[in-house]
Amino acid sequence: MLNIHRLSILTQFELKRIFNTKNGLIALTAFCAVWFILLTYVISSATELVFSDGFKVAASALFGSLGVSALLKWPVAEFSIYWLVAVYSFPIFTFLVSSDQTCSDRARGTLRFITLRASRSEILLGRFLGQFLTLVSLILLTLVACVILATVRDNALFLSALKQAAVLFIELAIIILPFIALMSFFNSILSSAKMSIVAGILFYTIGALVIGFIQFQLDSGLFLNFIFPGTQISSVVSLDGLDFYHYLIPILQTIVLLFVADKLLKRASI
Repeated sequence: MLNIHRLSILTQFELKRIFNTKNGLIALTAFCAVWFILLTYVISSATELVFSDGFKVAASALFGSLGVSALLKWPVAEFSIYWLVAVYSFPIFTFLVSSDQTCSDRARGTLRFITLRASRSEILLGRFLGQFLTLVSLILLTLVACVILATVRDNALFLSALKQAAVLFIELAIIILPFIALMSFFNSILSSAKMSIVAGILFYTIGALVIGFIQFQLDSGLFLNFIFPGTQISSVVSLDGLDFYHYLIPILQTIVLLFVADKLLKRASI
């Protein structure tokens, strides 16, 4: 049975690794620098373009199938561009950041020491929750910056920007869940963060080829695509007419991946 106190300590340790260590602060500074550039030179600069009729016509023609044209109707133009950047960049960023949940501890031999004070399930879930809280904190940081950017342009947009930010925060938090769980899975069988990243890349590339071949042979099997985290992203870009089904996919992927990772970690030699 999971011990909440031990679980919270493991979660806090993950948070301290990014917010209270030298390497973590360097990574945080780099993240802030990248998003400062995106907000200043991409999102802010593109706001005027979004309002132009020519851009709306071009976006509807080129990206109508993805529902991107629906984003142009949002009251806060900054969030239209922010969402397009964040919905694809944060899964990739999550993929990289969460690649070392237990790998370094296993390589140093400290994971065995930690198992003397906590169960392997608690370690797995604690590290997962720590990574999740770290990433949603960074998402919140970028959303606050975007709200400020929109408010500086027009004070009347403040409330609309807050409402839109709250919606996007929930959407992004759900989207990144299976990506963290996927790296938890690879961490349960590998002892190197780099190898976890490589395994993830191979999972998406070779896995896509294999499933594509199976679908070609059977002329069916579209459901196999659901083993890939993020498979629903293209259908939620517009955020228009979404139902519970679109939220259920990443949640189920997360549960299944964590369940398998837990079983593998319990049997792994550390």
